[in-house]
Amino acid sequence: MDIWEKLYDEAKCLYNPHEVSPFIYAQHVVCALEAEDGQIFTGYCFEATAGVFHLCAERAAAFNMYQQSKQTKIKKIITFRNEAPSGLGGMPCGACREFLLQLNSDNLKTEFMVDYEKREIITLEELLPKWWGVDRL
Repeated sequence: MDIWEKLYDEAKCLYNPHEVSPFIYAQHVVCALEAEDGQIFTGYCFEATAGVFHLCAERAAAFNMYQQSKQTKIKKIITFRNEAPSGLGGMPCGACREFLLQLNSDNLKTEFMVDYEKREIITLEELLPKWWGVDRL
């Protein structure tokens, strides 16, 4: 079993789409990440009608990683809904891309699973090649 299978298995057991209230929908997007030390952390999307309360699965997993281990570097991330990413699946939103880079600029090397079957990945650096924050480091 490779690391991507481990990440997929850890995330897929979280998939349980449901309404928390008439305003909040949760667990319809799940994520698992591999931290720098090899530990796996998970998270799921918590989506509210008021956008400021929205928390993507990637940011939830990264928050769990930091909260539980104080780590900020991420090697690999897989994110999906009801099935493994295929084609251009698993892409982080702009807020997640920005957050991961602000968490640690070394996360430019973080790999995102694009197509699980083909084991196609893309790095955060490829997704955000000219990050504004480099000048602040």
